Amino acid sequence: MKCRHCGSALRCNFLDLGFAPPSNAYLTAADLSKPEVYFPLRLKVCEECWLVQTEDYASAESLFSAEYAYFSSASRSWLAHAAHYVETITTRLGLGQQSMVIEVASNDGYLLKNFVAANIPCLGIEPTASTAEAAEALGIPVLREFFGEALGKTLADEGRSADLILGNNVYAHVPDINDFTRGLKAALKPGGTITLEFPHLMRLIEQNQFDTVYHEHFSYLSLFTVGRIFESAGLRVFDVEELPTHGGSLRVYGCHTDDPRQTTDAVGLLLSEEEYRGLRTAATYAQFQVKAEQVKNDALAFLLQARREGKTVAAYGAAAKGNTLLNFAGVKPDLLSFVCDAAAAKQDKFMPGSHIPILHPDVIFERRPDYVMILPWNIAAEVRQQLASLSEQGTKFVTAVPHLEIR
Repeated sequence: MKCRHCGSALRCNFLDLGFAPPSNAYLTAADLSKPEVYFPLRLKVCEECWLVQTEDYASAESLFSAEYAYFSSASRSWLAHAAHYVETITTRLGLGQQSMVIEVASNDGYLLKNFVAANIPCLGIEPTASTAEAAEALGIPVLREFFGEALGKTLADEGRSADLILGNNVYAHVPDINDFTRGLKAALKPGGTITLEFPHLMRLIEQNQFDTVYHEHFSYLSLFTVGRIFESAGLRVFDVEELPTHGGSLRVYGCHTDDPRQTTDAVGLLLSEEEYRGLRTAATYAQFQVKAEQVKNDALAFLLQARREGKTVAAYGAAAKGNTLLNFAGVKPDLLSFVCDAAAAKQDKFMPGSHIPILHPDVIFERRPDYVMILPWNIAAEVRQQLASLSEQGTKFVTAVPHLEIR
C-alpha cells in the first residue's frame, strides 16, 4: 500500500483492531439473519509525510450510504459549539448578505441553520440522503454529492465560489485527501478562508483514544501533515486553534498560498509541540498497540466482573467509537444488555457486529441498570447531567477511555 498523500511505501504499523463491520452500519431486526460484512481495521503511518491512514479495503460509497445514521443535531453540546463558531467566524471575517458560505459534509443542517438565520447565503454539500433531507427541511440548499476537485471547479465556474468553506469532522473521512484539498482550493475565492476541524492525532495518542479509529475515518491528522497536504494544493495554514471537542481537535484556518495574511505564532508553536511529542518518530506509533489492548482488557474485565456479581450494565450513546470498542473487545448482549440513544434513526436497530439493541433513552430510566457505560466519552459530562436522576438512585457511570473510570 502507498501513502494516500505522498505515495511513499507504508512500512510502519500503528494499530491493528482485527476485523469489524463499518461502525455506522446499524442493523434492522431483519438484518440479523443475513450475512454481515466485515473489513480489516488497521492503521499504518507514512514515514515521509506522517499521515496515519487505514488500509485500503472499504470505499466511501459503501460506508456513507443512504442509511448512514449519524445526525449531528443529536448532541446539544455540539449544537452549541456550532452556534458559537458561526457567531465568531461571522465577526472575524465580516460575513454578510453578500458573502457565500459552503459547508462540506453539512449533515443535518446543525451548523448552516445559523447562517440561514443570519441571512448569510450558504450551501451545504452532503452525499448522505437521510441527513441531507433533514437539512433541506430547515430551508438549507444542499448538493447531494461527494466533494472533490471536480465539484470545486464546477462551483467556481457557476459563480458559487466561497468566502468561507468549512468542514467539521469531514477531512479525516475522505479517501482521496489530495483531491478533496484541491477542491477546497478550486472553490475558494481570492482572499477567502477555509476552516477545518478534525480530531488531533497528538491527542489520540496521548489519551489512548483508539476507539476513534473506524473505517469511516480514512486519515488521522497532525498539524504537520495537514500543512504538507495544503501546501501541495496551493493552500497555506495561517492559524490554528486547539479545541476540546471529540477528545481534542484542531481547527485550522487556511487560505491561498499568496494570501497576504501572516501565519500566526500558534502554528509554529503547535508544530514544535508535535515534534517534541514524537509525532515524527516511528517509535511513537509502534508503542500504541499495547495501550489500546490495555483499555480493551480493562473494559472487558469490568463487564465480566459485573456479570459475575449479577449486576446489570447498559450503555448510553450508540456512537461509532463505541462500536470500535465493543467489536475489538468481542462484547455481545450477554455482557451489555442494551444501549440507549437520542437519535431516532438509530432506535429499534442493532449495533453492528455486537448486535446489541438500541433503544429510546426513556428505557434506561425504566430499567435503572446498576451501571451505565457512556460510549461517547467525549460528551460524558453532558450524558451524566441528562441521567442525573439515575445517579441519585444508585446507578454508576462508566467510561473506558482513556482508562477505566467508574463514578
